[in-house]
Amino acid sequence: ARAIADIKKQITIPLVGDIHFDYRLALLAMDNGIDKIRINPGNIGGLEKVKLVLDKAKEKHVAIRIGVNSGSLDEETLKQNNDEVTARGIVSLAKKYVDYFESQGFYDIVISLKASSVLTTIAAYREASKVFPYPLHLGITEAGTKEIGLIRSAAGLAPLLLEGIGDTIRISLSDDPCEEIIACKRLLHDLGLYDNYPTLISCPTCGRTQVDLISLANKVSAELNKINKKITVAVMGCIVNGPGEGKHADIGLAGGKGKYVIFKKGQIYK
Repeated sequence: ARAIADIKKQITIPLVGDIHFDYRLALLAMDNGIDKIRINPGNIGGLEKVKLVLDKAKEKHVAIRIGVNSGSLDEETLKQNNDEVTARGIVSLAKKYVDYFESQGFYDIVISLKASSVLTTIAAYREASKVFPYPLHLGITEAGTKEIGLIRSAAGLAPLLLEGIGDTIRISLSDDPCEEIIACKRLLHDLGLYDNYPTLISCPTCGRTQVDLISLANKVSAELNKINKKITVAVMGCIVNGPGEGKHADIGLAGGKGKYVIFKKGQIYK
């Protein structure tokens, strides 16, 4: 929390602090210049402590994300839902917190309602979009390792984003955090919500393939991750998938027998 002041000097984007268990960390983060905090009001010491956080947030003009996860439902909410984690229960607990925030005159609110279940998460956010007039932060919590988490997050976030639900997103992976940023860009790009990113298309290989396509496709992908540019690049294993299926690509590779041709917009370049 004390490091926030130094971090802020080195960045030009908003900084968000995720606070757990101790309201004093929230107060310290705000005193040191945090732009927004995320709290679960149920785990930082009771409503009296929450009020202290709200008062400081109003003073410092800091937004607060109310984060309700499937693993943090209180006993009352679970009892009302037969001890099951349900979308209704998640939304009802969030509403309880929102009502308290509003009773204290605090309205700079963002809400997240994450579950590790894709279907529960989708249902919770759909309900929340009807109930709350506040921005929603989307995510699947504890989504898993990179391969599992990418699929689970895409399955959960894509339907919501296509329905116009959600204002910010996080893809949670048990991996290098940079992989989360790349995954977010790819998802938003593929849904037509973020143009400034490259598109890679590559074929799955078949009996016609006579080149080491998989390793080359991975190399091209790694290079494309370094740029923010609206460009479509194709890596294809044969002439059928090459200038044919990849003819809309800005630039591409089509495999032959141990070598490739480079093509642009369907026309062989070299």
